[in-house]
Amino acid sequence: MEVPLESGVKRRAAGMFGLPLDHPAIEGPLKGHHHEAYAVPLPGGGRAKYREPREGLLWFDRRCFALEEELLLDLQGRVTRIPEVLDYGVLLQRFVEGTTLGGGVPSETLSPKHRTQLGELFGELASLGIGDVAAPRICDDADRPVDGDSHGFLTRLINFTEQRVYQEHGVAYHGLLAALGVREGALDGLKKSAETLTERTFTLLHGDLHGLNLIVDEQGDLWAVDWELAMIGDPLYDLATHLHLMRYSREEAERVSGLWRRAVESRRPECVKGWEVDLDVLRDYKRAQSVYTDVIRAALALGRRHPELDPDQLQKVAGRVQQALAAARRPLGLQAVPTLHEVVAAYATWFTSHSETVAPSAS
Repeated sequence: MEVPLESGVKRRAAGMFGLPLDHPAIEGPLKGHHHEAYAVPLPGGGRAKYREPREGLLWFDRRCFALEEELLLDLQGRVTRIPEVLDYGVLLQRFVEGTTLGGGVPSETLSPKHRTQLGELFGELASLGIGDVAAPRICDDADRPVDGDSHGFLTRLINFTEQRVYQEHGVAYHGLLAALGVREGALDGLKKSAETLTERTFTLLHGDLHGLNLIVDEQGDLWAVDWELAMIGDPLYDLATHLHLMRYSREEAERVSGLWRRAVESRRPECVKGWEVDLDVLRDYKRAQSVYTDVIRAALALGRRHPELDPDQLQKVAGRVQQALAAARRPLGLQAVPTLHEVVAAYATWFTSHSETVAPSAS
């Protein structure tokens, strides 16, 4: 996401420690949809992550915890390799130095070490049940299904996508979605599938375990960062989200699924009941959710160059949208998947009558 060179957030990040705006150790803006963030050097060594929420966000995921830093404080000593929380009048996270595990392309096979450490993370999360996390939560009681109600958990996620993303955020995009084959009621089939889910004891979920949120440090250890979308719910959701976002080969997905089962079963055997059948249902939800997210984000990305659409950028984002539609054909009940040419045409047509729509950011 483009940020002006004289960003106010960057000025405040530098000013917090009395640094010049062009200090070479200030890095950013860091990749991320939810915040504008910078890595800033600390007086005692190392760096902290200074961030502020982006304005005008369209949220594509529910939020559960009031403040990520408070959750991380609660998890210190119980979840390995998560950012340390520092108090400088405001709570900051120590910046985890390293490289990301992946950035949106099909992931290679994990190393044995990283596979082991990912399994450790799954196990540690499974050990934290519904009463084990004290960090303040902002979700309403109505959004908190009874412990073990996997059907209620997924239904609430589907309803958020339908009511908040499609009906509330996405009103201006209904025509575009319809041109791509996604019409009102497209999630009804998923709601029926959710009724078949097995009950599983709820645990803490990271909620967004993709490659950019998994950092490999200088020692080659794997760290989990960006806990903004953490929640309490069906532990199988983290596996479904991870597999969906990492785009593993079938063989690697099977290996990662096996390590999840072993790690979770060793901590809470009841959390793996029915997992092999239910995993497909949860992955179908992630495929469907991605369509709404990708269609709207693509429009917003293209709109930053409005009124003249960049043909190369249009082809690029249309390709991602077309792939998302193909993956979600069955869960969304699409009669057909539009061709790349048809996706490009749908966006071009939509933009001719929506010049004022593509103003806010999306997350």
